[in-house]
Amino acid sequence: MKDQNIIHNNDFIEIENLIQQVRIRVYKNVNTELINLYWEIGKYISKKIELAQWGDKTIDQLAEYLHNSIPNARGFERRNLYRMRQFYETYKDNEIVPALRTQLNWTQHRTIISRCKSMKEKEFYIRLCIAEKYSTRELDRQIDSGIFERTMLSKTTNTNLSLQTESNRYGIFRDQYVLDFLNLPEKYSETDFQSAIISSLKSFILEIGKDFSFVGQNYRLQVGNSDFFIDLLFFHRGLQCLVAFELKTRKFKPEYLGQLEFYLEALDRDVKKDNENPSIGILLCRDKDEEVVRYALSRSMSPAMISEYQTKLIPKEILRQKLDEFYNLIENKE
Repeated sequence: MKDQNIIHNNDFIEIENLIQQVRIRVYKNVNTELINLYWEIGKYISKKIELAQWGDKTIDQLAEYLHNSIPNARGFERRNLYRMRQFYETYKDNEIVPALRTQLNWTQHRTIISRCKSMKEKEFYIRLCIAEKYSTRELDRQIDSGIFERTMLSKTTNTNLSLQTESNRYGIFRDQYVLDFLNLPEKYSETDFQSAIISSLKSFILEIGKDFSFVGQNYRLQVGNSDFFIDLLFFHRGLQCLVAFELKTRKFKPEYLGQLEFYLEALDRDVKKDNENPSIGILLCRDKDEEVVRYALSRSMSPAMISEYQTKLIPKEILRQKLDEFYNLIENKE
């Protein structure tokens, strides 16, 4: 009887999976149709106003008409109709976004349009949202943390060419991480730092990227007769490689890099599988001197990066100012 129950349970799980798969497909189809409908409505309104056939008040009349004509329909209020127009006019001349638009829901589109300034920033978050499968709440948090600005600034400061790849285009590895969710005290040790990350592992993975899978804490490596321990070890599904994180609560020192390179060599020799790519290392330091980092990495052939972390959210205004300063510097040089 017990075996029969196990068989039934397995059958029930299979049926449950079938239901969940159909639900996902139905949601995707509904979302696709809804986004395309909003696009077409926005296009229609935009064209009418462009040809001076409609004024702004006409949209108010349209909202009232739809409310009376389709009483149970939601989403066609005055404010949302204006957003549909904005949606179309924002991306109508963009060759990339229209092909991607149905992969986000309406709330995510509204968030990106209202909170992002440049087209480059909007496109960045659309692609990132698709790649990382962000919820609207997660998207909001990433915009708050200035992940776009930090990723763009990372490209300007990361001197290790082994990480300057197309796969890093949307911020797989960054020059700076914001770990405001750790709630660390003013003074803390590396053990405290590591424990706080493990306690908030879901939030940490959201910050570093959802394609990271946690492998272990204090991951043991045996080389000769000695044992060594990597603070945090992850596997990145997209890059198909192990990623070692070493945590430092102090300013970067060149000797930290030698230790990390040793760990990467041990991982590649003894842990990496034949079908996987070479391991990557991230030194997460409280602070760093860019000149010292450049010197330290100048002769390093290992795929390693020195990143700093902040325990408080950096105001987006400051990040945007830094990015604007960099763009102005480039323009002046040209």
